[in-house]
Amino acid sequence: QVQLVESGGGVVQPGGSLRLSCVAPGFTLHGYAIGWFRRAPGKEREGVSCIGSSDGSIVYSDSVKGRFTISRDNAKNTVYLQMTSLKPEDTAVYFCAANLMRSRCAYDTFSSTYHHEYAYWGQGTPVTVSS
Repeated sequence: QVQLVESGGGVVQPGGSLRLSCVAPGFTLHGYAIGWFRRAPGKEREGVSCIGSSDGSIVYSDSVKGRFTISRDNAKNTVYLQMTSLKPEDTAVYFCAANLMRSRCAYDTFSSTYHHEYAYWGQGTPVTVSS
C-alpha cells in the first residue's frame, strides 16, 4: 500500500503563513491529480485544492480561494500547498491524496462525490491557527 507523507504543519497566528509538502516514497505522483483535504475537529473532511498532473488544471474550495496556492514539482515528486492569511477556521489536519482515476482536476470532480477516487492518502499534518 502506498503511503503519502505530509509535512509542514504547525501552530501559527492568524494572518500567518505555512507551506505544506506532500511526497510519495516509492511512488510517482506524476500522471495523477493530487488533492489536499482537511478535517477540522467535529467536522467532515473537506476538499481544499486539487492540481492536475501536467495540464495546469487547479481547483480551490471557496473557503481558501485567494489565500492558498497549490503547486507541484514533478522532478521532486512533491506537491505543495502554500497557505497565507490563515484564519482560525483553517485549523485542521491536512491530508494529501492521489487520484488514480484522473490526471486533471475540475470543480465538479473535486466534490465529495468523487473523493473515493483518491486511493492513496497520507497520515496528515496538523495546522493550528491561534493567537
